[in-house]
Amino acid sequence: MQLPFPLVEEPDDASREKGRKLFVGSNADFLKGVVAMDGLPGDDRIEVCFAGRSNVGKSSLINALTGRKGLARASNTPGRTQEINYFTLAESHYLVDLPGYGFANAPIPVKEKWQRLLKRYLSGRVSLRRAFVLIDSRHGVKAVDDEIMSLLDSSAVTFQVVMTKADKVKEKDREKTMEQVRQALSKHPAAFPELVVTSSEKEWGLPTLRALIANLT
Repeated sequence: MQLPFPLVEEPDDASREKGRKLFVGSNADFLKGVVAMDGLPGDDRIEVCFAGRSNVGKSSLINALTGRKGLARASNTPGRTQEINYFTLAESHYLVDLPGYGFANAPIPVKEKWQRLLKRYLSGRVSLRRAFVLIDSRHGVKAVDDEIMSLLDSSAVTFQVVMTKADKVKEKDREKTMEQVRQALSKHPAAFPELVVTSSEKEWGLPTLRALIANLT
C-alpha cells in the first residue's frame, strides 16, 4: 500500500520552543570541513545531515534555520564545495552539510569522489539519526535525487524530504509537485512518511523543522 506522505504536523508550543533554543544563533557554529572519513569528529552527539542537488537552497536553509546569514556558504560553482561540513548546535547536536550532487558539468573524478565519500559516510556513521533530502518545490524529484535516495535505502539510513523554495511556486503547482514527490518516495523503503515544506526567504516551515530535529533521540 502506498504511503500518503502527509505534511508534518505543526509542533506544539513546547516542541517549538525546544527547537528554537537548539538553533538560536549563538548556539550554531562551523566546526570543520571534512574530505575523508578519518577527519570526522567523534560520534558522541546526535547528528542530522542535509543532502541536495546543486541550487536546491541547502545553504540558505541552514542559514535560515540557525538565524546566521553567512554560516553555510552558498556557491554556484561546480566542484567548489567538496567537503562534508560540520556545524555544532549547542552541546548536543551536529548539523552536517553534505557535498552537493548533480552538477551536470562537474568533472567525472569530482563526481566519483563525492559519491565515494557520501557512501562511506552514510554507511558508517552510527550517530546519524536522520538525513534530510532537499527537493526544490519548482522541480520535484529528479534522477539524481532518486540516486541519493537509493543510496540511503541501501545504507539503511532513514531520510525525510524537505521541500525548499515553496514560496517560488503557486499553491496549485506546489501541490502537483508534492504529488510527484509522493509517488517517487513510495519506491524508497528508507523514506520517512512525512514531508516538510519550507521557504528560507519567508521562513515557512522553519519552526517545524527545528522542532523535529530537536526531538530526535
